[in-house]
Amino acid sequence: MSTPIMAVDRLELRVLVDNVTDSLSSNPPFVQPEWAGIRAAGMAEISGECLCCANHGLAIVAMIEAAGARRSLLFDGGPEGYAVQRNGFRLGIDFGAIEAAVLSHGHWDHAGGLPMALSLMRQANSARTPAMHVHPDMFRQRGSLGPDGSVLPHKPIPTAAEMESIGARVVANATPTTALDGTVWLSGEVPRVTPYETGVLNHVRRALDGKGWEPDPLITDERYIAVHVRGKGLVVLTACSHAGVVNVLTDAQRNFPDLPLHAVIGGLHLSGATETRIPETVRDLAQFGLTHIVPAHCTGWRAVVALVGAFGEPAVAPAAVGKRFVF
Repeated sequence: MSTPIMAVDRLELRVLVDNVTDSLSSNPPFVQPEWAGIRAAGMAEISGECLCCANHGLAIVAMIEAAGARRSLLFDGGPEGYAVQRNGFRLGIDFGAIEAAVLSHGHWDHAGGLPMALSLMRQANSARTPAMHVHPDMFRQRGSLGPDGSVLPHKPIPTAAEMESIGARVVANATPTTALDGTVWLSGEVPRVTPYETGVLNHVRRALDGKGWEPDPLITDERYIAVHVRGKGLVVLTACSHAGVVNVLTDAQRNFPDLPLHAVIGGLHLSGATETRIPETVRDLAQFGLTHIVPAHCTGWRAVVALVGAFGEPAVAPAAVGKRFVF
């Protein structure tokens, strides 16, 4: 049995950081584009200075309404502080209302902006010490192995001590848990059950002695979060899907067999070397009966085109910085 979660009445997801900016494309009714959100936050004239910036990474602010209360959680922090601060201020994000944060895995493009985000949260509400949910094995430095055998290191993510020094309360756990009084479910490590979702083959991490590198294709520290929206089902937020989005959704279905899978939003990691998995992934996504698929961050345009071709609109509604999705 999975750790139970409380059904919520409404879930609003605001894309704080994403690889893409797109305010001109039309959107289905449950999606608000960036410009509308900025105007609601006070923009009186369109200019470059008023707009959000795209950056390689992901950060999503989840706002939940349940039992008459409104709660907020930050899912990942993007690649660096500038994008978090610039976009947050322009979108009118209430950093003081954010009660907890989740770092999905130990990569710079999801963790680099966390110090700024945590600082903004503390500046806006010094009385609150937000919980910062992490996997205990995500802090070893990562890198990418080149064709010539050399390693290009990734910038290290903030340590638990650094996050605590900014004012967070670090919660390290590798097993399923909940946040915001049971309204948000955080998965454990995702089991690998599909034959083609084999991870990132050139991914490495520092050896335990800190002197060399070792293969790390599975990136097992990555986890996803899920919210049960009353009358709709489970909304799954997956940051990069290094485990494979089919494995992610299979795990969500296994943990909550009595709930329909309503939507998945996040990076599906079907770009670059993993583009070969697009046909199998699109084929197998059909089994979950999703109402909405919201590709973001590392999904890649080829996968987005394939998803739209298979499932059409409005089932597929690509993410972009500043967009708001309401479930």
